[in-house]
Amino acid sequence: MNILVTGATGFIGASFAHAALGQGLAVRASGRRGERLAALARLGAEVIEGDLADPDLARRACQGMEVVVHCAGLGGHWGRAPAFELANLTTTENVVEGCIKGQVRRLVYLSSAQVYERPAGGQAVREDQLPARRRSLQAQTRFRAEQRVFGAEEFGLQVLALRPAPVVGEGESQLWPRLFGLCARSRLHILGNGLNRVDFTTLANLDHALLAAIHAGDDALGRVYNIANGTPLPFWDVLNYGLRQLQLPPLRSYRRVAPARLMAGLSACVREYWPGHPQPPLLPADITWMTEDFILDIGRARHYLGYQPHASIWAGMDALCRGWRAQDTSGKYR
Repeated sequence: MNILVTGATGFIGASFAHAALGQGLAVRASGRRGERLAALARLGAEVIEGDLADPDLARRACQGMEVVVHCAGLGGHWGRAPAFELANLTTTENVVEGCIKGQVRRLVYLSSAQVYERPAGGQAVREDQLPARRRSLQAQTRFRAEQRVFGAEEFGLQVLALRPAPVVGEGESQLWPRLFGLCARSRLHILGNGLNRVDFTTLANLDHALLAAIHAGDDALGRVYNIANGTPLPFWDVLNYGLRQLQLPPLRSYRRVAPARLMAGLSACVREYWPGHPQPPLLPADITWMTEDFILDIGRARHYLGYQPHASIWAGMDALCRGWRAQDTSGKYR
């Protein structure tokens, strides 16, 4: 099977490209980082360097492919509207057009569970429980990109979309490095009662889900799927586990949520006007995720994709911490 993996030089796309090569698939990898593409080329992948915001490059990348796995996009909550529009919406529109014109059989779109809001009572969120209004730029652009993808069904394209919970594994760069850095400087405390449970997705489980989506039967088509480990855990227990792996003191003191949320909001407002627009250590959206329950119902993925998460969050944190230590030049985390 010939497949295109977009975003193959990013955190998730690179991992999936390696997994697909390991399954014997003929992989074409597209991305913007030449050194990472070169590593994939050495493993046997065909590579295309460039930006999918260029519609001509997107069409060339899709030409001759049976399946496209679209992992490219902008995550997190920090950035301006044009950047999110370009990375999540424009590139997806170009990939969809490339699939249609290139007569690609199937498109698997990697969306995000950030499209959801947190329901009261810690209930598991189903795929159809979408909020009427999406607050973050990522949520808005991801959902609109999903609509573009499913709109391509009328042209005969087979489509599926995955909404993973926050992904943990080696190379994650959106949240955990900031948290580890704050903890290393003793600038973070447990917020709230420390008992809120959240769902994670380990990188290995997401690779498994993407492979399942590639091979899924006709009854799985035209659907969106929540992807998670299926074992929600207290967020602060997971963070403390990572701190122990890095030989940092675990968090033991508690602080109220409201002041932390206020400070994060003020910091975000101030840094909007700083030269270079630097990201604050914590954003209000980070505080929400760290202090409220967030659980995904993965029953649909189990039923239609045969998805069975096997890699634990602890294995994902081990891999994350190994990568963190490998990049550390100070020797502090070794």
